Amino acid sequence: NDSLLQTKLKNILPITISQVRRTSYDKYLNGLISQYHYLGYKQPVGEHLKYIAFTQNRPIACLIFSSSAWHLSSRDRFIGWSSEVRKNNIHLLAYQSRFLILPWVKVPYLASYLLSRCSRIVVSDWQQIYNHPIYWLESIVDTEYFEGTCYQAANWQFLGNTTGRGLNNRANKVTKSIKSVYGYPLVKNFRKMLGAV
Repeated sequence: NDSLLQTKLKNILPITISQVRRTSYDKYLNGLISQYHYLGYKQPVGEHLKYIAFTQNRPIACLIFSSSAWHLSSRDRFIGWSSEVRKNNIHLLAYQSRFLILPWVKVPYLASYLLSRCSRIVVSDWQQIYNHPIYWLESIVDTEYFEGTCYQAANWQFLGNTTGRGLNNRANKVTKSIKSVYGYPLVKNFRKMLGAV
């Protein structure tokens, strides 16, 4: 049902957020991301979970969390990681690789509401499915398309910008769009839990 949904957040509560990886909705989420997310769908590698948010059985948003990027200098500095500690503890992080509010859904504050709700849900799901905790979430926002407002509103922390040079760029020239890195500690003593003491 892709008719316009334009209303206040309180009018679409309660919202159900369901983990759909390896369920009958898995391919449905992949299709929505393929069709409507500006980056399309790419099969996540490593550990990952997929979510669809519903209001009255109607899908309104999709989110994918996957294994974190091996190296993000602004994040590594913020946590206080050495490369050795990072190597041992990178699995304790999760990366929000896709976040899509369906284009016909126009509900102010929905994005930050979903980020806040999901940060709690993904912690217990990750522990249950992968048998280890996560202490930190992160995402990368393409500044050419988005301002990252919903992350700021959900209390994610701006950690810095990427260089725009890509991994294999030897010429040191900016070849990609600059992206903002956001992080969200899931526990107060996250640095200690991530081994950065």
